Amino acid sequence: MTRLEIEESTIQIIKDSLSYFLEKELIDEIIKIGQLKNVSTDELILNVGDNMKMIPIVLTGSVKVSRENENGDELLLYYIEGGDTCAMTLQCCVRQSVSEIKATAMEPSLLLMIPVEMMENWMSKYKSWREYILQSYHTRLTELMETVDAIAFMRLDERLKKYLVDQAKLLGSLEINHTHQQIAEDLHSSRVVISRLLKQLEIKGEIKLHRNKIILGSI
Repeated sequence: MTRLEIEESTIQIIKDSLSYFLEKELIDEIIKIGQLKNVSTDELILNVGDNMKMIPIVLTGSVKVSRENENGDELLLYYIEGGDTCAMTLQCCVRQSVSEIKATAMEPSLLLMIPVEMMENWMSKYKSWREYILQSYHTRLTELMETVDAIAFMRLDERLKKYLVDQAKLLGSLEINHTHQQIAEDLHSSRVVISRLLKQLEIKGEIKLHRNKIILGSI
């Protein structure tokens, strides 16, 4: 799918996701000029160094936003879900610079892509868009502070338990289909250490481990 006017069902998804905080006139503009992008689990949506031509808004599903160093090590920053956009992406658009983050689909997701040139136009034209962008900055900053606090003040086993609970809430399931390596990368640790901590949680009866799958119990 590319143009939003192709399917009535798609238009309804946009209205259901955005109409509670954006004006009808703005929704109408979005439907006319926006583009849709379907992404699958673990699909790379945006990479470090990419030119920013579109602003992504998540309609359904969820997206992981992370930083990556020159060695390929990743640090999880935050997640964006239905109705959310990425503050780091917005910042790149404002400065007309390349992307400084990676965005990866956590699950099959539907993205609404808005041309970057509309951002400034709508900021002055629509109060609801301006409030939406400012609220996105505030929300992502709060989440970044929580990430820093967790790294600085929580033990790794506590961070792991919080991570598993957050993943369950994000995906709406007690079954988390992540490898130990994926979790290690998100928590900026090693696979060996994460595997050991997960085994300890299983011994305590708080989770059940399967191949590339973790089922939460009493956490």
